[in-house]
Amino acid sequence: MDIKSLPKISLHDHLDGGLRPQTIIELAAEVGHTLPSTDPIELGAWFAESANSGSLVRYLETFDHTVAVMQTRKGLERVAYEAVLDLAEENVIYAELRWAPEQHLAGGLSLDETVEAVQDGLERGMQDVEARGGFIRTGQLVTAMRHADRGMEIAELAVRQRNNGVVGFDIAGAEKGFMPSRHKAAFDFLAEELFPCTVHAGEADGVESIRDAIVSGRALRLGHGVRLVEDIMFSRTEGDTDLVVLGPVAQWVHDRGIALEVSPSSNLQTGAFEMLGDTMADHPFDILYDLGFKVTVNTDNRLMSATNLTKELEILVETFGYTLEDLEQFQLNAAEAAFQGLPEREELMDMIEIGFESQR
Repeated sequence: MDIKSLPKISLHDHLDGGLRPQTIIELAAEVGHTLPSTDPIELGAWFAESANSGSLVRYLETFDHTVAVMQTRKGLERVAYEAVLDLAEENVIYAELRWAPEQHLAGGLSLDETVEAVQDGLERGMQDVEARGGFIRTGQLVTAMRHADRGMEIAELAVRQRNNGVVGFDIAGAEKGFMPSRHKAAFDFLAEELFPCTVHAGEADGVESIRDAIVSGRALRLGHGVRLVEDIMFSRTEGDTDLVVLGPVAQWVHDRGIALEVSPSSNLQTGAFEMLGDTMADHPFDILYDLGFKVTVNTDNRLMSATNLTKELEILVETFGYTLEDLEQFQLNAAEAAFQGLPEREELMDMIEIGFESQR
């Protein structure tokens, strides 16, 4: 399989987690921010090594440097522009890029100005890709930091910018101890506005966090969601047949086709499935897929995990022996779960089917 050339969809990609090392160096010099290294290769290695600690808290610390160089209109626009080019290079045809505008105000920009700067970069990138004969569509996922108290303000921002590239709302940051219910008023407002939400849940906390993402957050998708496996009971009968019983939360997610935005490498780095083991073969992705959950494959943070969507798919093929048909299903799942209108999603699904058929 030539996985790089296959059409792909990315639903969980943090804008501030996918910068090019050289870009960080150049922008840091402009704003006077000190970096661990000014050599692009060394800097890239530093991010990967720091993110490989097995701790979500330490993983998140790497963002101090990327966020620092994204405090100006120029910085935001450049990062967004280059993200589109990098994704299109591996034939990603639709990408939702998430980021937290509240973290990008130190340079004097307003919340709306940060969204507009990112959208300018995304549109310029899409235009350049099209001019080169390619195709990519993007959407912004405006994110509120779950430990802060700006949920309603960011929700209002998302709705205000819904006609300027913002397609959904998310909460991110330290999951444990900061339940989605903390931002229930914001989620209620978004529901009234018929605005879609995805919620980070089931990464650094368990089933109750996932349940609250669904109940308080009305999540249409779950960011990661791998700890949903904790709500699944496995046992073996006398005839050596495996018996699987879904708990109430797992049953709800399964029966309603709530998509799981799984990021294999990131999940391994942050210890999201440490209850099962510490190798990729222990990842519950295969269990969830086999049980019929709507799994999708994502990168989370391309810089920190030294990865891209092609590499994540290659890892899954190597680990679980997936076929071309399996990879196609992952992309169709993502297309169906995208925060786009039905005609746009059907167009994406057609492109996926045509692209995969060319390799059969």
